[in-house]
Amino acid sequence: METTRCIGLPAQTDTQCRVLVLGSMPGVASLQAAQYYAHPRNRFWPLMAALSGLDPTLPYLQRLQSLREHGIGLWDVIGQCDRRGSLDADIVRGSEVVNPLPALIRQLPQLRGIACNGGTAFASWSRHVQPLQDPRAAALPVWSLPSTSPANAGWSLQRLTAAWQPVAAALAQ
Repeated sequence: METTRCIGLPAQTDTQCRVLVLGSMPGVASLQAAQYYAHPRNRFWPLMAALSGLDPTLPYLQRLQSLREHGIGLWDVIGQCDRRGSLDADIVRGSEVVNPLPALIRQLPQLRGIACNGGTAFASWSRHVQPLQDPRAAALPVWSLPSTSPANAGWSLQRLTAAWQPVAAALAQ
């Protein structure tokens, strides 16, 4: 299979962000649509509805605005990489260029936690970003949460909602 250079999407956050949700790298459907979690079977938007009450049927830009209003920001650990398909497992190890997350986190004074959407996001965070954190950021909880991806079909929306409760708790603070 041919390798493609993937360039991620811009951060979607503001200074009122209380929880930063980090993916690994958007899949092909999301990159083509230039929208986070654009694959129709990805459970991210229904999960955010369950956790925060946002309307997952809103147009994309309004969903992003609703996330910000609820204190949720979005970005990815990896800003660029080579990939042989759409799955995290298809990312060519060593080709990753990490987003400048330490700089972003310093600009988020209300941040209460970081939610890694899936094991690859958490592993990339741990390997590339965690060692660079300043003491304030290093003290923040970082949750390794099950992926909302359709590739993680064994997790129902109900199970995902239960596993993602640390996000709801941080938003309620």
